[in-house]
Amino acid sequence: MKNIFKHLFVFLLIIGLFSCDNSTNSVDNEEEIVLNPLEYYEELNISYGADSNQVFDLYLPANRTLETKIMILVHGGGWISGDKTDMNDFKVYMKQNLPDIAIVNMNYRLADNTTQAYPMQINDITTVVNHLKNKQNEYVISDDLGFLGVSAGAHLSMLWSYAFDINNQTKMLCSIVGPTNFTDPAYLDSTDPNLQAILNTFGVDTTTAYLEEVSPYHQVTASAPPTILFYGGEDPLIPTSQGAAMRDKLEDLGAIHDFTLYQEEGHGWDDLNLLDTTIKLHTFIEAHLD
Repeated sequence: MKNIFKHLFVFLLIIGLFSCDNSTNSVDNEEEIVLNPLEYYEELNISYGADSNQVFDLYLPANRTLETKIMILVHGGGWISGDKTDMNDFKVYMKQNLPDIAIVNMNYRLADNTTQAYPMQINDITTVVNHLKNKQNEYVISDDLGFLGVSAGAHLSMLWSYAFDINNQTKMLCSIVGPTNFTDPAYLDSTDPNLQAILNTFGVDTTTAYLEEVSPYHQVTASAPPTILFYGGEDPLIPTSQGAAMRDKLEDLGAIHDFTLYQEEGHGWDDLNLLDTTIKLHTFIEAHLD
């Protein structure tokens, strides 16, 4: 699932690509950081745990205040691969077109044959959120969050925001081709090895209760943050029912939401549909986070 949107936001990234920022490299953890909120600040590969994948990049806008919102980018990769660099196009777009929002582009520990994705990756999101909260005055940012996730990253963003955001910090959420319901017969009854591999990431012999626990569809409540959903009608990994059922659940709960299904697209798209995604997502972020 890597590089799903290889040319993401190509239409709107031409202007300003060669502009320069006053960026700051990573600093030693023991060195005291004194940040000027009037200036742009950038720090890469901030460690939040012992694992090499427990790092994130931070981009803080100039002229920020304690009202400055944060967008957390969560990459895809089937919970077993991927990297924060896969979200670079989102990052660049936001820096240029939504310049008043702080950006966190995070890595998380990857699942393998001995370590399941859940709850490990949810715990990593919690640790990053807690880090931002602890550094709120130093970074000069709000504790209001947005999440923008792709594929597995969209699943994690939804699950954390619906079930683990105990302080109701999430103010908006975007899922691009994110799985929502692992009890869906489209997964459980499928003989497609690709769909079975997705279920196996959460354990081969899992119970219905466990699959519901890791499914945003079963965890969402009426207090869900505004959610925007994008799916492809020909996606070989995410059945159409995943997005449609999530839309219907949000509708039933009375939660603010927006849903787009590109009937002829797969696990990612470009050209005019990508432009459509860009415009809709930008408008949604401005309405609920900016």
